[in-house]
Amino acid sequence: MKRKILFWALLALCFCTKDLSAQVRAEAGRLTVGGYGEVALTRNFFSDNVYRYSHPGNYKEDKGHGRFDIPHAVIYLGYDFGKGWSMQTEIEFEHTGTGTAVEKEYTEAGEWESEIEKGGEVELEQFWIQKSFAPAFNVRMGHLVVPVGGLNHAHEPLNFFTVYRPEGEYTILPSTWHDTGISLWGEAGSWRYEALLVAGLDAFMFNRDNFVKYGAGSPYEFKVANNYGFAARIDNRSFRDLRLSLSGYAGNSMHNSYPNDMQGTRYADIKGTTLIGAFDFAYTGAHFIARGNADYGYVGDASTISTVKRNLSSNNAPYKKTPVGRSAFAAGVEAGYDFLHLMGAKEDKLFLFGRYEYYNPYIPAADQQAYTYTGRHRMAVGLNWFPLPQIAVKAEYSHRFLQSQYNNEPSVSIGVAYMGFFNK
Repeated sequence: MKRKILFWALLALCFCTKDLSAQVRAEAGRLTVGGYGEVALTRNFFSDNVYRYSHPGNYKEDKGHGRFDIPHAVIYLGYDFGKGWSMQTEIEFEHTGTGTAVEKEYTEAGEWESEIEKGGEVELEQFWIQKSFAPAFNVRMGHLVVPVGGLNHAHEPLNFFTVYRPEGEYTILPSTWHDTGISLWGEAGSWRYEALLVAGLDAFMFNRDNFVKYGAGSPYEFKVANNYGFAARIDNRSFRDLRLSLSGYAGNSMHNSYPNDMQGTRYADIKGTTLIGAFDFAYTGAHFIARGNADYGYVGDASTISTVKRNLSSNNAPYKKTPVGRSAFAAGVEAGYDFLHLMGAKEDKLFLFGRYEYYNPYIPAADQQAYTYTGRHRMAVGLNWFPLPQIAVKAEYSHRFLQSQYNNEPSVSIGVAYMGFFNK
């Protein structure tokens, strides 16, 4: 009798284990784990002194400087709950994250102090929950990537040839631009669309050298949303291997800071209307790749915003102090050709590439001071070796060309990057 009981118990355990294993495999199939990262080593053959543009003659013979960095390291986690519900998170460590340390300071009466040991950022770049009703209609709510411009649409390191992100868009636009809000998106045939409602940009975070780049951030534990921003993107893939895209943003950026204490002042009616339009494309053939972008941005009331920021900076307010221009522009194109396929290689790829771009983050209004160093041309040439589709080893020589009264800025960089999903 005991043997029969033991037999049936073992048989039941086998069936339960089989069902449990199937359930575990099913659950694992719903989980997506991935990420990307990049390491960059650079030697700049120009001065890094903060006065190199105001007194360029003093730094003409500077021997340069070197920088080693991990610009981005990102972890993706996604899960499909079923019935059209899914979620995704993206945690990003920029420049290896932040670092603090506690130490006993003997030069100050033996006090314990907490000090910043290194710079960097840790950010939750995406956190959204999605309901999919049909391929043409999906709704996301949470912290979203705002896909304005080619770089924000495809910011992972295998989507550009240069060691660092393309400089023009990276300079004038938030990158990666992410904010909290609602997104509607869908695909139909050769078309994909996305429309977003997010918290508006903050005019007090705009500046001379980066236009609206820092306007999507916040120095507080919350994001001020007195004003709202509207963004949209349309992609078309009617032609083989070619994507053509238009994207844009519109919203008022004044009075989107904390505290909102300008009601009843002479600045109460200043809106700071911010408009951005962008075109980008990507051709991805078997052995030839070409990408390009053109971006234009406009800030209304730029002179007034610059004046208000200057007055606020005296009380240590957490705002950018330099003026913001009325507009900014960035355009660039890159192309690369895989030469290894000519030698019969089937998996390895070696792209010889070139990139050219022009950008200016500060185009002033008629009543604003001009800064002629902000407009610059940049050229880069180099190699991308792909030993595997998920890994690229990069090398490049780049050169920034400024107006003749300034010193040009050449550099050499090497890097390695990966991008992929680990459980596919």
